[in-house]
Amino acid sequence: MMKEKILPLIFNKYFAAAVIFAVWMLFFDQRDYFFVHNLKEHRKELERKKKYYQEQIDKAKKDLVDLQNNPAAIEKYAREHYLMKKDGEDIFLMEDSLKTKSITPEQ
Repeated sequence: MMKEKILPLIFNKYFAAAVIFAVWMLFFDQRDYFFVHNLKEHRKELERKKKYYQEQIDKAKKDLVDLQNNPAAIEKYAREHYLMKKDGEDIFLMEDSLKTKSITPEQ
């Protein structure tokens, strides 16, 4: 009974054309399913990078405003980044061996 209903449907030229079209679009077309899926993954990666760099830009802008308006921030920045010191002062550099890696877009 079921076989009698399915066989004419399978041999129907419109059904066969629709199946062939669907298979062609899913696997053989220039913009097949896998291509579109890879594009979506690439887009997600680019959005993650955009978010990271936007956070870095916001942080840099905040630091710039702080450096322009606060002399103590200028001194702190010079000491941390350029290892500047006051007269009669010694600087000891210590490296944290347990420092964890931060997540950056290159990873």
